[in-house]
Amino acid sequence: MAVIISMLRGVNVGAHNRIKMDALRALYESLGLRDPQTYVQSGNVVFSTDKRDLVALAKRIEDAIERGFGFRPAVILRTSSELRDVIARNPFAKRSGIEPSKLLVNFLASDPGVEARDKVLKLKTEPEELRMDGRELYIYFPSGMARPKLSWAVIEKTLKVPGTGRNWNSVTKLLEMAERLEASE
Repeated sequence: MAVIISMLRGVNVGAHNRIKMDALRALYESLGLRDPQTYVQSGNVVFSTDKRDLVALAKRIEDAIERGFGFRPAVILRTSSELRDVIARNPFAKRSGIEPSKLLVNFLASDPGVEARDKVLKLKTEPEELRMDGRELYIYFPSGMARPKLSWAVIEKTLKVPGTGRNWNSVTKLLEMAERLEASE
């Protein structure tokens, strides 16, 4: 049994794409996913499953959300070991003064490839700092995330891969939930 962290893109942001977390948990249960637990209102679900094909599973969840709620958010999945690795690879971890609430990890649906990665890292984003590693884009916002200088549209157009961002506090909380679920199995 694997523990999976599911992150929905663009859910409960503003007045659009609304899903209550109890309804989302019920949807995951209806798909045979075990012990779904949600975290905050942005579509984070930690669950266990014996499914191994995460690409097919993400599509199945996207299809079910579209049928049940009338819109189709991208669903990004990571195993608990992948999330542990994301935390271990944090390029800002050794730097002092980094505030966790100003560090964002953008989880990509797939690896964008070397060319797209190189292009995005050449973008002028000051004062924000970008680092890429595999399917994750780490972004530090020294002035906060409210009014960033970098353009999400430009980043997405450059990467050509959908993704969804979570601040560092959420990333570590999701791993904590996943590890608790692993320990209970």
